[in-house]
Amino acid sequence: MIPFVIGAVVVIVVVSLGIMISRGGSRQEPGVVSFRKHIDALSPEARREVMDRVRPPQRDDDEPKG
Repeated sequence: MIPFVIGAVVVIVVVSLGIMISRGGSRQEPGVVSFRKHIDALSPEARREVMDRVRPPQRDDDEPKG
């Protein structure tokens, strides 16, 4: 009788964890998607400022080396 109760409790816990993991995992977004949503919510002026900060500096290949 006791092994049956322990087995039933284990099955219930495993099923509950499976349901929690399957529903909870889809709420988190990758960093890029979250970043793009925040950028889209900004005004054009603010968006330009943020993109200038995030964009890596471009090298000027036209400058003479020396």
